[in-house]
Amino acid sequence: MFKRKALLTSLLATSVLVGCGGDNDSDDETGSVKTAAVLESYPAAGVFLSYDVLRSDLIDAKTQQTFEVRNGGFGSAMTAHPSKPTHFYALTDRGPNAVFTGDYGKGKKFPSPDYTPRIGLFEVMQNGQINHVSTLLLKDRDGNNISGLPNSAALGGTGETPYDDNGDPIVIDNTKPYNETTNPFKLDNYGLDGEGLVALSDGTFWVSDEYGPHIVHYNANGVEIDRINAFADDTRTSINLPAEFANRRANRGMEGLAITPDEKTLVGIMQSTLYNPDSSVKDLNITRIVTVNLETKEVGQYLYKQEKTQNSNSEIVALNDTEFLVIERDGSFLYGGPEGASAVTPSAQKHVYRIDLSNATNLEKVAATTDIAQDDVLGLTIDSKTLEQVVLADGDWSTLTSVGIVPAEKSLVVDMVAAVNFPHDKMEGLWVIDDNHLGVLNDDDFATWSTDGELEQKMLDTNTIDGNRLYIIGGLDLTSN
Repeated sequence: MFKRKALLTSLLATSVLVGCGGDNDSDDETGSVKTAAVLESYPAAGVFLSYDVLRSDLIDAKTQQTFEVRNGGFGSAMTAHPSKPTHFYALTDRGPNAVFTGDYGKGKKFPSPDYTPRIGLFEVMQNGQINHVSTLLLKDRDGNNISGLPNSAALGGTGETPYDDNGDPIVIDNTKPYNETTNPFKLDNYGLDGEGLVALSDGTFWVSDEYGPHIVHYNANGVEIDRINAFADDTRTSINLPAEFANRRANRGMEGLAITPDEKTLVGIMQSTLYNPDSSVKDLNITRIVTVNLETKEVGQYLYKQEKTQNSNSEIVALNDTEFLVIERDGSFLYGGPEGASAVTPSAQKHVYRIDLSNATNLEKVAATTDIAQDDVLGLTIDSKTLEQVVLADGDWSTLTSVGIVPAEKSLVVDMVAAVNFPHDKMEGLWVIDDNHLGVLNDDDFATWSTDGELEQKMLDTNTIDGNRLYIIGGLDLTSN
């Protein structure tokens, strides 16, 4: 059971991003006193992270005034510093973007197409001050900055055409018109839409994303050194995920990533139901968790049952080898967000659950029978149907239960709307500070929004621009069972 007396606190701080070197103060009495002082002095309303302005020349489609594209963006994931208890890392995604359909089909507007996804290191100070110490830009294996532009189809791209803020296609040579052969769309096979983050004690990082999904290993300088995905023909990979993970829904890939305390096993969670085999299974509550043992290369796979169909699993963090915290949320705004009063949602769901895989079924180890098979492309099937198709046909999980497939156990840790009137739509970062305190961070989408493909400022309510805000919730029981 979990104590749910919530103490809100907010945090932000700066620190030098040069790997994850140790800090003796973090383990001694002085460090403990400092951490306690930091926690006790945090504001109950949360603290916004600082930001720079990427652009201020775009016209807001609603107000017809210029607005700011903010950098910002540190909220797609967060993770604890391995040795400094008042420090955390936070991740951006691919950069500011907006859903758009242009002359070349469905895609995204990228108002800053050269944006490089990055990791920020922050330190929380006393009295609620948050310092952003430094930033690590992510790079390909040759040391070149990557972008957030889509991958090619062979590596997980879903045909999202990249457009600039004027609605023109982003091409290899922007001085010439698009030509499928001589001047195609500008794609980036190292491009990342990062959503999950792990910081290791050796100073390296693992990042999961929504494009492949890919799980990419970066050294302390941000250079790629390894990669895991579901594409057997990708020569960059050392381990492959089960093939069905390539059937992820666009923009709903591997939204969370954790590592077990011994730093041997990565654990990733998919945001929503896989399109397995296609989009007909979209409106379900069946989602998947994957485990990857980095030493043995053994892969496991489990099911997670959402509270509502099409919810989003937005983060996962390990408590021990089998227990994890998971963010499960919807996409609504408590105070209406950009749509204003008509979209006020008192029932907005922003939950953190504790899950346990101890008794959950490892799908990779289910033995074949007359009715059950392991398909090379679709994964485990029952009567030649994917697990998603089975749930769709039944309208529930009854068949899965009847054949002995058990999802992860779950119990509520904190309801952030009830605890702190959480106003943001995208609750996406978790930081286990100690056995009683949990940091929670939102993704602000670089303070941008879009309506019918036109960019505008992202608002929380009539007067408040969205931003990355760190809350700290106390009074919890996060001890390992």
